[in-house]
Amino acid sequence: MDIEVIKKLIRKYQPGHTDFVSNAMKARAYYRNDTDIKFPPSEEERKEKERPLRNANNRIPFNYHGLLVNQKASYMFTAPPLFDLGIKASNNKLVKFLGDKYAKICKDLCIEASNCTVGWLHIWRDKKDAWNYAVIPAEQVIPIWSDSLEKELLGAFRSYQKIDDGTGDTYTIYEYWSDTECAAYRLKAGDRLDQLIPYQMFLIDPVLCEFSESYQHGIGEVPFFPFFNNNIDTNDLQNIKPLIDVYCKVFSGFVNDLEDIQEIIFVLTNYGGADLGQFLRDLKDYKTIQVEDEGDGAHSGVSTLTIDLPVEAKKTLLEVTRKCIFEQWMGIDPDPQNFGNSSGVALKFLYSLLEQKAGLQETEFKLCFGRFVRCVCRLLGIPIKNDTIIQTWTRTSVQNDQELAQIASQSKGVISDETIVAHHPWVEDPEKEMALLKEQEDADTAEISEMFPKDDPAQNDDSGEDKKDQGGDA
Repeated sequence: MDIEVIKKLIRKYQPGHTDFVSNAMKARAYYRNDTDIKFPPSEEERKEKERPLRNANNRIPFNYHGLLVNQKASYMFTAPPLFDLGIKASNNKLVKFLGDKYAKICKDLCIEASNCTVGWLHIWRDKKDAWNYAVIPAEQVIPIWSDSLEKELLGAFRSYQKIDDGTGDTYTIYEYWSDTECAAYRLKAGDRLDQLIPYQMFLIDPVLCEFSESYQHGIGEVPFFPFFNNNIDTNDLQNIKPLIDVYCKVFSGFVNDLEDIQEIIFVLTNYGGADLGQFLRDLKDYKTIQVEDEGDGAHSGVSTLTIDLPVEAKKTLLEVTRKCIFEQWMGIDPDPQNFGNSSGVALKFLYSLLEQKAGLQETEFKLCFGRFVRCVCRLLGIPIKNDTIIQTWTRTSVQNDQELAQIASQSKGVISDETIVAHHPWVEDPEKEMALLKEQEDADTAEISEMFPKDDPAQNDDSGEDKKDQGGDA
């Protein structure tokens, strides 16, 4: 593509992407428990120093965002979605391509989308001339969307930092991917965008060691697949960040209060000793101190100053804030008192908000997985029956296994054995379990046949003839 067009596209989309990266980095920081409480503004620190009675400065973060994002990821993708192409051989080829990393890819996409509003899956041909796929950090991808209602992906920049091995200079690499080719450009750190130049990074001829700044990728579409967190392009931190900040601030302030007032403050009136050191020694050694009476109604003595903390108010605020965090995020509070010996209906009700949130993300992810799987099948020549891909999604949650097993047992004769096996809490692969049941039934039948062998037909005939003969003689 013309380099001047590339420069115009970067100028148009880079400012908006900068805001996107800022929000994504903040969400990633909260996911790692690097909340704002750990990094106070300089003005706040200055005010703290001006308060002489304030010595403690604990700043305690709480990783509610990381806990809730991991909760959703494990709930949705501990058992990753399965794809049925309608042909067993096609399913086997697709599973082979996805490989062992598929479950981790799904989990990473969920976390990326939760933190950055979108996760990006990229497919390309690697150095071994084989198709490969991986999750690209959302900060590296600058999408170019169409203005149509379908919001088609027209192209995508992949932007990242790279150090030149020869000079040691840092460059920003821009890979622009269209539906037909990939072109690379680079910009030295500190240079203006006008100084952007083509970057020959693609090996075209291994024998001649010839490189080029572009190549035809042959995928037939832009090989970036967006997995959106929801339909309004927001991350999961936005709704709960103020609540997390309040919780961290109140809890840290409470700890600071306790630390600051743990020492007794003595108020001395007309103390007769030489200095305060003398006062402390007399108090320690003799349990008494000397005071002076100046007369004229002057009051002498020693008293202590204590500070009453609003414990109940802060405790209530922390409890309410914690509850609001889980409700606003639509997650499950892992407090043990919420579970107990709950029945299946109670557990489903407990998971109702998380199921709603997961369902909304599943709707977005299904579209992206469908597009990705169709692309893979086209590149690998895998046929899809009736161009229909059936996706099976499984949730991983706390459940009452005893209750589910009883329901399965009582359903015998009402529904098919295959359906019962598929919904049994101990079964992970229904097809494999049905095969094992068939083997078990065949083994039991063979054992019974050995225990009670059938009479040989020839022997039955001989026996019959003997009985007739005996009857005739009689």
